Amino acid sequence: MTEITTLSQFLATANTQFQVYDLGRKVQNIDMMAFHQIESLVSPYPYPIQGHAQFAIVFWQQSEQPYIWFIKLPLDEQGLLSPAPRQQFIKMILEALGRDPTQTLTEEQQQQLANHPFSFKPNQHKLAMFNALVRKQLGQQASSQYEFAAQYFSGQTPSENWQHLGLQGLADLCVRMKQFDHLTQIAETLPKAPIEVQAATCECLEHLVIEQPLVDTLYQLFSQSAAEFKGIYLKALSSHPSVCQQAIAELHHHNQLDDNMLITIAARNWTALKDDETRKFYLEALAKQPQHFFNQVFADIVAIPILRNALLTDLRNPNRSEQLSHAIGGLFKAASL
Repeated sequence: MTEITTLSQFLATANTQFQVYDLGRKVQNIDMMAFHQIESLVSPYPYPIQGHAQFAIVFWQQSEQPYIWFIKLPLDEQGLLSPAPRQQFIKMILEALGRDPTQTLTEEQQQQLANHPFSFKPNQHKLAMFNALVRKQLGQQASSQYEFAAQYFSGQTPSENWQHLGLQGLADLCVRMKQFDHLTQIAETLPKAPIEVQAATCECLEHLVIEQPLVDTLYQLFSQSAAEFKGIYLKALSSHPSVCQQAIAELHHHNQLDDNMLITIAARNWTALKDDETRKFYLEALAKQPQHFFNQVFADIVAIPILRNALLTDLRNPNRSEQLSHAIGGLFKAASL
Protein backbone atom coordinates (compact mmCIF):
# COMPACT_ATOMS: atom_id res chain seq x y z
CA MET A 1 0.00 0.00 0.00
CA THR A 2 1.26 3.48 -0.87
CA GLU A 3 2.38 5.43 2.19
CA ILE A 4 -0.30 7.89 3.33
CA THR A 5 1.23 11.28 4.12
CA THR A 6 -1.72 13.70 4.07
CA LEU A 7 -5.21 13.82 5.57
CA SER A 8 -6.70 14.30 2.10
CA GLN A 9 -4.94 11.14 0.89
CA PHE A 10 -6.21 9.20 3.90
CA LEU A 11 -9.81 10.36 3.43
CA ALA A 12 -9.72 9.65 -0.31
CA THR A 13 -8.29 6.16 0.30
CA ALA A 14 -11.04 5.56 2.85
CA ASN A 15 -13.64 6.35 0.13
CA THR A 16 -15.09 9.31 2.00
CA GLN A 17 -16.35 12.69 0.90
CA PHE A 18 -15.18 15.55 3.08
CA GLN A 19 -15.22 19.31 3.68
CA VAL A 20 -12.72 21.42 5.62
CA TYR A 21 -13.55 24.46 7.75
CA ASP A 22 -11.22 26.91 9.44
CA LEU A 23 -12.17 27.49 13.09
CA GLY A 24 -9.29 29.73 14.11
CA ARG A 25 -9.96 33.36 13.22
CA LYS A 26 -13.33 32.79 11.57
CA VAL A 27 -15.62 29.88 10.88
CA GLN A 28 -15.29 29.49 7.12
CA ASN A 29 -15.02 26.81 4.49
CA ILE A 30 -11.54 26.13 3.08
CA ASP A 31 -11.52 25.44 -0.66
CA MET A 32 -10.43 21.88 -1.50
CA MET A 33 -7.68 22.99 -3.88
CA ALA A 34 -6.35 25.40 -1.25
CA PHE A 35 -6.37 22.63 1.38
CA HIS A 36 -4.45 20.27 -0.93
CA GLN A 37 -1.79 22.97 -1.39
CA ILE A 38 -1.63 23.54 2.38
CA GLU A 39 -1.18 19.81 2.99
CA SER A 40 1.42 19.53 0.23
CA LEU A 41 3.39 22.26 2.04
CA VAL A 42 3.16 24.44 -1.07
CA SER A 43 1.09 27.18 0.60
CA PRO A 44 1.10 28.52 4.18
CA TYR A 45 -2.01 28.07 6.25
CA PRO A 46 -4.08 31.19 5.38
CA TYR A 47 -5.64 31.82 8.81
CA PRO A 48 -3.02 31.04 11.47
CA ILE A 49 -3.81 31.81 15.08
CA GLN A 50 -1.17 31.73 17.83
CA GLY A 51 1.16 29.65 15.70
CA HIS A 52 -1.39 26.96 14.87
CA ALA A 53 -3.90 25.86 12.26
CA GLN A 54 -7.28 25.15 13.84
CA PHE A 55 -9.69 23.43 11.51
CA ALA A 56 -12.48 20.88 11.33
CA ILE A 57 -12.85 18.04 8.87
CA VAL A 58 -16.37 16.82 8.18
CA PHE A 59 -16.40 13.49 6.33
CA TRP A 60 -18.90 10.83 5.44
CA GLN A 61 -19.28 7.61 3.45
CA GLN A 62 -22.27 7.49 1.09
CA SER A 63 -25.43 8.22 3.10
CA GLU A 64 -23.91 7.68 6.53
CA GLN A 65 -23.99 10.25 9.32
CA PRO A 66 -21.01 12.64 8.96
CA TYR A 67 -18.07 12.40 11.34
CA ILE A 68 -16.24 15.50 12.59
CA TRP A 69 -12.62 15.92 13.65
CA PHE A 70 -11.48 19.15 15.28
CA ILE A 71 -7.74 19.36 14.62
CA LYS A 72 -5.12 21.80 15.91
CA LEU A 73 -1.69 21.48 14.30
CA PRO A 74 1.44 23.61 14.83
CA LEU A 75 2.88 25.73 12.01
CA ASP A 76 6.54 26.40 11.26
CA GLU A 77 8.15 29.84 10.90
CA GLN A 78 6.97 30.11 7.29
CA GLY A 79 3.38 29.34 8.30
CA LEU A 80 3.49 25.85 6.75
CA LEU A 81 2.03 22.81 8.51
CA SER A 82 4.65 21.04 10.58
CA PRO A 83 4.78 17.57 8.94
CA ALA A 84 5.73 15.51 12.02
CA PRO A 85 2.61 16.22 14.17
CA ARG A 86 0.34 15.71 11.14
CA GLN A 87 2.04 12.40 10.41
CA GLN A 88 1.64 11.39 14.05
CA PHE A 89 -2.11 12.08 13.80
CA ILE A 90 -2.43 10.02 10.60
CA LYS A 91 -0.47 7.18 12.22
CA MET A 92 -2.91 7.20 15.16
CA ILE A 93 -5.87 6.90 12.79
CA LEU A 94 -4.29 4.05 10.80
CA GLU A 95 -3.40 2.15 13.96
CA ALA A 96 -7.00 2.50 15.15
CA LEU A 97 -8.14 1.00 11.84
CA GLY A 98 -5.62 -1.82 11.88
CA ARG A 99 -3.69 -0.21 8.99
CA ASP A 100 -6.72 -0.47 6.67
CA PRO A 101 -8.03 3.03 5.78
CA THR A 102 -11.04 1.57 3.93
CA GLN A 103 -12.37 0.08 7.16
CA THR A 104 -15.36 1.94 8.60
CA LEU A 105 -14.69 3.46 12.01
CA THR A 106 -16.80 2.07 14.83
CA GLU A 107 -18.44 4.46 17.28
CA GLU A 108 -15.91 3.43 19.94
CA GLN A 109 -13.01 4.16 17.57
CA GLN A 110 -14.57 7.52 16.71
CA GLN A 111 -14.74 8.46 20.40
CA GLN A 112 -11.11 7.43 20.87
CA LEU A 113 -9.98 9.55 17.92
CA ALA A 114 -12.11 12.51 18.99
CA ASN A 115 -9.89 12.79 22.09
CA HIS A 116 -6.56 12.69 20.29
CA PRO A 117 -3.68 14.99 21.42
CA PHE A 118 -4.26 17.34 18.49
CA SER A 119 -7.94 17.95 19.20
CA PHE A 120 -9.41 21.22 20.43
CA LYS A 121 -12.83 22.41 21.51
CA PRO A 122 -14.27 25.44 19.66
CA ASN A 123 -16.05 28.01 21.79
CA GLN A 124 -19.84 28.09 21.92
CA HIS A 125 -20.29 30.75 19.23
CA LYS A 126 -17.94 29.12 16.74
CA LEU A 127 -19.52 25.73 17.33
CA ALA A 128 -23.01 27.14 16.66
CA MET A 129 -21.83 28.75 13.41
CA PHE A 130 -19.99 25.59 12.37
CA ASN A 131 -23.10 23.46 12.96
CA ALA A 132 -25.25 25.92 11.01
CA LEU A 133 -22.84 26.03 8.04
CA VAL A 134 -22.42 22.24 7.90
CA ARG A 135 -26.18 21.62 8.08
CA LYS A 136 -26.79 24.05 5.23
CA GLN A 137 -23.94 22.73 3.08
CA LEU A 138 -25.08 19.12 3.53
CA GLY A 139 -28.70 20.03 2.77
CA GLN A 140 -29.88 19.20 6.29
CA GLN A 141 -32.63 20.95 8.22
CA ALA A 142 -31.77 23.81 10.57
CA SER A 143 -31.95 23.29 14.33
CA SER A 144 -35.17 23.36 16.31
CA GLN A 145 -34.24 26.88 17.53
CA TYR A 146 -34.31 28.31 14.00
CA GLU A 147 -38.09 28.75 13.83
CA PHE A 148 -38.27 31.00 16.90
CA ALA A 149 -35.36 33.11 15.66
CA ALA A 150 -37.10 33.56 12.32
CA GLN A 151 -40.35 34.54 14.09
CA TYR A 152 -38.51 37.06 16.30
CA PHE A 153 -36.79 38.85 13.42
CA SER A 154 -39.93 38.83 11.27
CA GLY A 155 -41.94 40.47 14.08
CA GLN A 156 -44.23 37.46 14.59
CA THR A 157 -43.33 37.21 18.26
CA PRO A 158 -43.20 40.05 20.83
CA SER A 159 -39.79 41.72 21.04
CA GLU A 160 -39.71 41.34 24.82
CA ASN A 161 -39.44 37.56 24.33
CA TRP A 162 -35.84 37.95 23.13
CA GLN A 163 -34.51 35.91 26.05
CA HIS A 164 -35.98 32.79 24.44
CA LEU A 165 -33.63 33.19 21.47
CA GLY A 166 -31.05 30.41 21.23
CA LEU A 167 -27.54 30.93 19.91
CA GLN A 168 -27.92 28.01 17.51
CA GLY A 169 -31.14 29.50 16.17
CA LEU A 170 -29.43 32.85 15.52
CA ALA A 171 -26.58 31.07 13.75
CA ASP A 172 -29.01 29.15 11.54
CA LEU A 173 -30.90 32.34 10.74
CA CYS A 174 -27.73 34.22 9.75
CA VAL A 175 -26.37 31.37 7.65
CA ARG A 176 -29.71 31.20 5.80
CA MET A 177 -30.27 34.96 5.67
CA LYS A 178 -30.52 35.02 1.87
CA GLN A 179 -33.54 32.77 2.18
CA PHE A 180 -37.02 33.99 3.14
CA ASP A 181 -35.79 37.63 3.22
CA HIS A 182 -33.98 37.17 6.55
CA LEU A 183 -31.37 39.68 5.39
CA THR A 184 -33.87 42.54 5.29
CA GLN A 185 -35.51 41.38 8.52
CA ILE A 186 -32.19 41.39 10.39
CA ALA A 187 -31.32 44.84 9.01
CA GLU A 188 -34.67 46.25 10.14
CA THR A 189 -34.93 44.50 13.53
CA LEU A 190 -31.34 44.73 14.79
CA PRO A 191 -31.32 48.49 15.64
CA LYS A 192 -34.44 48.05 17.80
CA ALA A 193 -33.24 44.88 19.54
CA PRO A 194 -31.61 44.80 23.01
CA ILE A 195 -27.81 44.99 23.04
CA GLU A 196 -27.66 41.30 24.05
CA VAL A 197 -29.44 40.31 20.82
CA GLN A 198 -27.31 42.70 18.78
CA ALA A 199 -24.10 41.28 20.24
CA ALA A 200 -25.09 37.62 19.73
CA THR A 201 -26.26 38.27 16.16
CA CYS A 202 -23.09 40.20 15.30
CA GLU A 203 -21.00 37.32 16.63
CA CYS A 204 -22.66 35.18 13.95
CA LEU A 205 -22.39 37.77 11.18
CA GLU A 206 -18.64 38.23 11.71
CA HIS A 207 -18.09 34.82 10.08
CA LEU A 208 -20.22 35.55 6.98
CA VAL A 209 -20.15 37.67 3.85
CA ILE A 210 -22.96 40.16 4.37
CA GLU A 211 -24.74 42.37 1.86
CA GLN A 212 -26.60 45.67 1.72
CA PRO A 213 -28.70 46.92 3.47
CA LEU A 214 -27.24 45.10 6.47
CA VAL A 215 -23.80 46.67 5.90
CA ASP A 216 -25.36 50.15 6.16
CA THR A 217 -27.29 49.20 9.31
CA LEU A 218 -24.18 47.84 11.04
CA TYR A 219 -22.04 50.83 10.14
CA GLN A 220 -24.70 53.19 11.43
CA LEU A 221 -24.86 51.24 14.69
CA PHE A 222 -21.06 51.36 14.88
CA SER A 223 -20.94 55.15 14.38
CA GLN A 224 -23.71 55.88 16.87
CA SER A 225 -22.73 53.45 19.64
CA ALA A 226 -20.71 54.11 22.77
CA ALA A 227 -17.01 53.25 22.52
CA GLU A 228 -17.43 50.06 24.59
CA PHE A 229 -19.83 48.57 22.00
CA LYS A 230 -18.12 49.60 18.75
CA GLY A 231 -16.12 46.37 18.51
CA ILE A 232 -19.36 44.36 18.34
CA TYR A 233 -20.38 46.01 15.06
CA LEU A 234 -16.86 46.29 13.64
CA LYS A 235 -16.40 42.51 13.82
CA ALA A 236 -19.72 41.98 12.03
CA LEU A 237 -18.43 44.14 9.14
CA SER A 238 -15.29 42.04 8.70
CA SER A 239 -16.30 40.76 5.24
CA HIS A 240 -16.04 44.34 3.89
CA PRO A 241 -12.42 45.53 4.26
CA SER A 242 -13.08 49.00 2.78
CA VAL A 243 -15.89 49.64 5.27
CA CYS A 244 -13.66 48.38 8.10
CA GLN A 245 -10.90 50.74 6.96
CA GLN A 246 -13.34 53.63 7.18
CA ALA A 247 -14.39 52.49 10.66
CA ILE A 248 -10.78 52.14 11.84
CA ALA A 249 -10.00 55.64 10.55
CA GLU A 250 -12.94 56.90 12.61
CA LEU A 251 -11.64 55.10 15.70
CA HIS A 252 -8.18 56.57 15.10
CA HIS A 253 -9.63 60.07 14.74
CA HIS A 254 -11.42 59.75 18.10
CA ASN A 255 -8.41 58.08 19.79
CA GLN A 256 -10.43 54.90 20.42
CA LEU A 257 -7.96 52.26 19.21
CA ASP A 258 -7.50 50.78 22.68
CA ASP A 259 -6.19 47.31 23.58
CA ASN A 260 -9.56 45.59 23.16
CA MET A 261 -10.14 47.18 19.76
CA LEU A 262 -6.64 46.25 18.61
CA ILE A 263 -7.28 42.61 19.54
CA THR A 264 -10.67 42.72 17.79
CA ILE A 265 -9.11 43.99 14.56
CA ALA A 266 -6.32 41.41 14.67
CA ALA A 267 -8.76 38.56 15.28
CA ARG A 268 -11.55 39.42 12.82
CA ASN A 269 -10.77 42.52 10.73
CA TRP A 270 -7.21 41.71 9.67
CA THR A 271 -8.01 42.07 5.95
CA ALA A 272 -8.49 45.81 6.54
CA LEU A 273 -4.80 45.99 7.46
CA LYS A 274 -3.79 45.36 3.84
CA ASP A 275 -4.34 49.11 3.36
CA ASP A 276 -1.14 51.09 4.09
CA GLU A 277 -2.82 53.98 5.91
CA THR A 278 -5.04 51.71 8.03
CA ARG A 279 -2.02 49.61 8.97
CA LYS A 280 -0.15 52.79 9.97
CA PHE A 281 -3.02 53.84 12.28
CA TYR A 282 -3.04 50.35 13.74
CA LEU A 283 0.71 50.04 14.38
CA GLU A 284 0.98 53.52 15.89
CA ALA A 285 -1.87 52.69 18.29
CA LEU A 286 -0.30 49.29 19.04
CA ALA A 287 3.00 51.00 19.91
CA LYS A 288 1.23 52.91 22.72
CA GLN A 289 0.51 49.62 24.48
CA PRO A 290 2.95 47.79 26.83
CA GLN A 291 5.88 46.12 25.05
CA HIS A 292 4.74 42.56 25.76
CA PHE A 293 1.31 43.37 24.28
CA PHE A 294 2.92 44.89 21.16
CA ASN A 295 5.16 41.84 20.72
CA GLN A 296 2.33 39.35 21.14
CA VAL A 297 -0.13 41.06 18.75
CA PHE A 298 2.53 41.83 16.15
CA ALA A 299 3.71 38.20 16.18
CA ASP A 300 0.11 37.09 15.65
CA ILE A 301 -0.67 39.34 12.67
CA VAL A 302 2.74 39.04 10.96
CA ALA A 303 2.06 35.29 10.69
CA ILE A 304 -0.98 35.97 8.47
CA PRO A 305 0.26 35.36 4.90
CA ILE A 306 -1.59 38.28 3.25
CA LEU A 307 -0.08 40.74 5.78
CA ARG A 308 3.41 39.32 6.30
CA ASN A 309 5.38 41.16 3.60
CA ALA A 310 3.72 44.52 4.26
CA LEU A 311 4.34 44.28 8.01
CA LEU A 312 7.97 43.29 7.53
CA THR A 313 8.37 46.32 5.26
CA ASP A 314 6.77 48.51 7.94
CA LEU A 315 9.52 47.47 10.35
CA ARG A 316 12.02 49.28 8.11
CA ASN A 317 9.87 52.35 7.35
CA PRO A 318 12.03 55.45 8.07
CA ASN A 319 8.90 57.62 8.47
CA ARG A 320 7.54 55.79 11.50
CA SER A 321 7.10 57.64 14.78
CA GLU A 322 9.67 57.56 17.57
CA GLN A 323 7.24 55.61 19.72
CA LEU A 324 6.76 52.94 17.03
CA SER A 325 10.53 52.78 16.47
CA HIS A 326 11.00 52.17 20.20
CA ALA A 327 8.35 49.39 20.19
CA ILE A 328 9.98 47.74 17.17
CA GLY A 329 13.34 47.92 18.94
CA GLY A 330 11.78 46.13 21.91
CA LEU A 331 10.38 43.50 19.53
CA PHE A 332 13.83 42.76 18.09
CA LYS A 333 15.35 42.69 21.57
CA ALA A 334 12.80 40.14 22.76
CA ALA A 335 13.36 38.03 19.61
CA SER A 336 17.11 37.91 20.24
CA LEU A 337 16.84 36.64 23.81
